[in-house]
Amino acid sequence: MKFEVRTAITPAARCNCSLCRRKGALMSPMFDGHALRILAGRDALTVYQFNTRVAKHYFCKHCGIYPFHQTRKDPACWRVNLGCLDGVDAYALDASVSDGASLSVVEDA
Repeated sequence: MKFEVRTAITPAARCNCSLCRRKGALMSPMFDGHALRILAGRDALTVYQFNTRVAKHYFCKHCGIYPFHQTRKDPACWRVNLGCLDGVDAYALDASVSDGASLSVVEDA
C-alpha cells in the first residue's frame, strides 16, 4: 500500500500500551485525519481494535507492517509509524513515551 501524510516528525513518541510496546513503532505527533491520504492499496489494509474499540490500528494484510492508527484519546486524530516514511531515519530521532498503559480498560471505562 502507498500513502502520503502531512505531519510533523517530531516530537516522536513510543506508546507503552500492551499493543504498541510489542510492535515497537515510533509514532509521529498526532495530526488531523484529513492530512492522511491513501494513494494505493487500500484493500491491503486491515484494522485491529481492542479494549474500548475506539482506536483503530491499521496493518498491511500482506506484510504485517503497521503504517498508522486513529487515536483513542481523540478519534479525529491519527499518528503515523515514522519507520514507514521514506527519507526518515526513525533510529536517529529522540522519542518520548506516551503513557497508553495508564488508559482505562473496558472494565474500568
